[in-house]
Amino acid sequence: MRISAVVPTLNAGDGLAGCLASLGQADEIIVADGGSSDSTLAIARATGAKIIASERGRGMQLAVGAAAARGDALLFVHADTRLSPGWRALAERHLASSHRPACFRLKLDDPAWQARLIERAVALRSRIAGLPYGDQGLLVSRAAYDAAGGFRPLILMEDVDLIRRLARPVILASDALTSADRWRRDGWARRSMRNLACLSLWRLGVSPERIARLYA
Repeated sequence: MRISAVVPTLNAGDGLAGCLASLGQADEIIVADGGSSDSTLAIARATGAKIIASERGRGMQLAVGAAAARGDALLFVHADTRLSPGWRALAERHLASSHRPACFRLKLDDPAWQARLIERAVALRSRIAGLPYGDQGLLVSRAAYDAAGGFRPLILMEDVDLIRRLARPVILASDALTSADRWRRDGWARRSMRNLACLSLWRLGVSPERIARLYA
């Protein structure tokens, strides 16, 4: 089964090289760029990734990238996330045995005890609520993605929106190492509470545009 990796970018040069290197086992890598002005496009070209120009907004970029993908399965990964070696074998095994989507275990790139606490909380949320976020990666067959209607052109919460329209995701026994920059910048507790507030507002029907002002 051919797997297409889709990475949305916007001035993501700092972490993109590591992300794309970790996706080297994918059959194709698509960078859906929202108008970067830094080194993002040069890094993508150097790796041989296919670059697709898109309107700015992660939901739109992911939708455009998925539309250009040729794989039987789609793997959506944030530009500041690196998948662990061996993810391909786990992905193939899952796709051969299940029609459900899958994600990876969140791992933050910080040694602080707060990072470990957040990882455990995310694992609990993913298992109990069946609600992983986009920074855990999302693996879904093309058929299931199309049947669910794909990503909507949302500026934020596009991952929650799509996952709610898919079957309950399986958590694969492999890590998605993700940048903890937002937590380091905003404070561990403050950033976590802000993320929770964004999800709560989404469930209450607040528009993604208004939520984005809180998330930034």
